[in-house]
Amino acid sequence: MPSYTVTIATGNQWFAGTDDYIYITLVGTEQCSERTLLDKPLYNDFERGAVDSYSVRVEENLGDIVLVKIEKRKYWMQDDWYCRYITVKTPSGDYVEFPCFRWLVDDKEVVLRDGRGTHIPQDDKTGLVKQHRQKELETRKKTYRWKEWQPGFPMSIDANRHKDLPRDIQFDSEKGVDFILNYICGGSNLFVNQFIHMFQSSWNDFADFERIFVRIKNTISEYVMQHWKEDFMFGYQFLNGCNPVMIQKCTKLPDKFPVTHEMVSVSLERELTLEKEIEAGNVYIVDYKVLEGISPNCTDPCTLQYLAAPICLLYNNTHNKILPIAIQLGQTPGEDSPIFLPTDGEYDWLLAKIWVRSADFQHHQTITHLLRTHLITEMFAVAMYRQLPAVHPVYKLLIPHVRFTIAINTKAREQLICECGIFDKANATGGGGHIQLVQKCTKSLTFRSLCFPDMIKIRGMDSKEDLPTYFYRDDGYQVWEATKSFVSDVVCIYYTSDETVQGDEEIQAFVKDVCSFGMQDFDQCEFPKSVKTREELIEYLTVIVFTASSQHAAVNFGQYDWCSWIPNAPSTMRKPPPKQKGLADVNLIMESLPDCGRSSWHLGAVWALSQYQENELYLGMYPDEHFIEKPVKEAMGKFRKQLAEITSSIKKRNEGKKLPYYNMSPNKIPNSVAV
Repeated sequence: MPSYTVTIATGNQWFAGTDDYIYITLVGTEQCSERTLLDKPLYNDFERGAVDSYSVRVEENLGDIVLVKIEKRKYWMQDDWYCRYITVKTPSGDYVEFPCFRWLVDDKEVVLRDGRGTHIPQDDKTGLVKQHRQKELETRKKTYRWKEWQPGFPMSIDANRHKDLPRDIQFDSEKGVDFILNYICGGSNLFVNQFIHMFQSSWNDFADFERIFVRIKNTISEYVMQHWKEDFMFGYQFLNGCNPVMIQKCTKLPDKFPVTHEMVSVSLERELTLEKEIEAGNVYIVDYKVLEGISPNCTDPCTLQYLAAPICLLYNNTHNKILPIAIQLGQTPGEDSPIFLPTDGEYDWLLAKIWVRSADFQHHQTITHLLRTHLITEMFAVAMYRQLPAVHPVYKLLIPHVRFTIAINTKAREQLICECGIFDKANATGGGGHIQLVQKCTKSLTFRSLCFPDMIKIRGMDSKEDLPTYFYRDDGYQVWEATKSFVSDVVCIYYTSDETVQGDEEIQAFVKDVCSFGMQDFDQCEFPKSVKTREELIEYLTVIVFTASSQHAAVNFGQYDWCSWIPNAPSTMRKPPPKQKGLADVNLIMESLPDCGRSSWHLGAVWALSQYQENELYLGMYPDEHFIEKPVKEAMGKFRKQLAEITSSIKKRNEGKKLPYYNMSPNKIPNSVAV
């Protein structure tokens, strides 16, 4: 009587084990085994982290094993179980692996396909595997449904609460990523709890902010606190701060920003006119026009809050330092919208810079961070679950890079960006302004703007000779190329030609779902509706992996460094932008900056958002072996080697720097958007 040895691995995460009954059925090309209970006498089966083996006896040989059906049935009370993989040893001694990496909840069954072969749809020849593939996608489309959380947003998952999500995409421990708990923990760690309810209470002077600022020696945050008033620090942040995506080469001064040579001549160092400096490529501009018309937070009737849409002109001096030379705090020039200059009074100039920093904070939080990493990655993730079965190589490639993204975004919609959420407590765009901002920017969001080299080039920031200290660009180029090389290696293993890509109906459905449903076919989105070549598919997948990992890391994990010193990144302003010069003093600035309560909520926010998760998986780490093929494992090894070399070069460059840049260092880039 032939006997098959079945080995089953249970997950290592909390509550992965089960006491429920587990049954298995082996499906071969010739016939199926009987439904068999997997149970050893006097043994606790399927414990957390366990690898258990069982014998399945059959009357006759089953042929090639192509499917395995696993069923879980209640023993005493429902007990979820996480299965990592199943290996079947045939009577002839061959091993067949069945990757699983999913939860079995309630009285659920899962049918797994072996991990061998290419498994793109046109390679399936038998009705059995075609039917399995089709049934999985039909079930997925019912489980992963699109929903428009707010009109004009990229589409997201249809779930109101974290606990409503499919178990496979929930956090392992919901408690660990609860925003409220993290804020309380942050407040305790940062000693701000005594101030957190002190709304309307202004600080007396800048030194007062040190009462909630935790001084950590020899860190960027401490350096920012010491130098935030200086022009070089203000300019440097446009290159390597939290929001290094706004600065662009100025090729012509816009009519709405009438800066003259006479205004800025004292700031120019090359004995050229402003016009000639622009022609020489030494002038840069930052324009927060997207903030114009956005409603400021009015959730607290006791505190008026204000937004501005400033424009800032920057100059690359002879020491390659980016310095501000002119600031206008609105989009419309005129007597009520003066152009502030470094030659103005100390506090006039400082207050103008603070307004720019506050606008930059709003743009960063809502557009650069929320929209362009979190929401976009979730959109790709939902489309992936809906259109790609677990055996598809692109599913296997992407799944580590969307881990927990839908969960963290659902939590954010529950607690952070919802009505009366945490966002409303401290941010000038709270109370609905952040919704308007996402709606406004989604209309103009293009696929090409997510391609890192294009994003750099379209802003005229691609010359290393012009800007040798733009580390975000330099490190980003390296990581983008390494990621693209890895994606290319994987794609070329499974797709032998452009025709193979065109013939993959699942990939085409995935790309179309993103554009037609995820982006709702917005007129300006320019997302592709199909991919026709291997190169197009490689770029498309590189965008997804890079956005979910490297781009998110670059704009997320530096938040405590750059935003914990409140005057450097005010989350709100409590006085309107000045309409004339000569009025600013310390008192006006303190009355404009966030009060004690909002400062404390802000500090708790940037602390919580800057924390890496416990047991974080960094770029290139793939402990769940969705791929079992040797060529892919070799590609992963090559990818990790390239990433290690990039990490080493960044570490070497940072040695001795007072402002090291490491937000794009691969050893600090998590695989996915999970915080």
